[in-house]
Amino acid sequence: MSADTSALRGAGVVVTGAGGGIGAALARRFASEGARVVVNDLDPVRTKAIAEEIGAVAVPGDASAVVDEAREALGGPGSIDVWCANAGLSSPGDAFADEDVWAAAWDVNVMAHVRAARALLPEWLERGSGRFVSTVSAAGLLTMIGAAPYSVSKHGAYAFAEWLSLTYRHRGLKVHAICPQGVRTDMLTAAGSAGELVLAPTAIEPEDVADALLDAIGADRFLVLPHPEVAGYYRNRATDPERWLGTMNHVQQAWETGAR
Repeated sequence: MSADTSALRGAGVVVTGAGGGIGAALARRFASEGARVVVNDLDPVRTKAIAEEIGAVAVPGDASAVVDEAREALGGPGSIDVWCANAGLSSPGDAFADEDVWAAAWDVNVMAHVRAARALLPEWLERGSGRFVSTVSAAGLLTMIGAAPYSVSKHGAYAFAEWLSLTYRHRGLKVHAICPQGVRTDMLTAAGSAGELVLAPTAIEPEDVADALLDAIGADRFLVLPHPEVAGYYRNRATDPERWLGTMNHVQQAWETGAR
């Protein structure tokens, strides 16, 4: 039996980073469910193209600063029912990555979510309903070799989504944290040889991520795992961290050997 997503019909939905990949798939899926969708992306051309394709409204710009404009595009105060904090930055590098790389990863992958929540929570809490969707990554539950700024900031994104849920769920806030492994997008390509080793073999399509989110919405489930096996990895990490770290170090060594 399919999950009940009838509540999305007519809902005001904003998807950031929706010019392609997971964001575009989410926007298309919400539109197909009858939602009124705002498409946001830094690239105005891609934003407009996706919006025109699905009959949505294009609001290009920085995901950290588009709440007011998106709200007006949907009809004014109280018009945003679902916010998909999907815009993300894939930041490879190790502990020696430049300060600006670390700062950019934190700003896009964490603080953009915080800023959106600050702008949305007052009206959501007043009316007793609202839905915040955070595109995190399995790296936020586990880690990703070769990408310290990305892994650390995605842990932050997951922690913030978790905090929102435990703090406000009794006041009507619904929160979903999407944690896929490899997804066939530009971000997977940007992951380079580390992505080829760890993510590509089990990579899925962006549409599979959208399906998993809609199932979670219908089931009112916080953690969205488009790759179900991540649950087992996460359990192993928590129950036997030494073994898990040893296994991941072997993966790191295999990557280093292959990169030579």
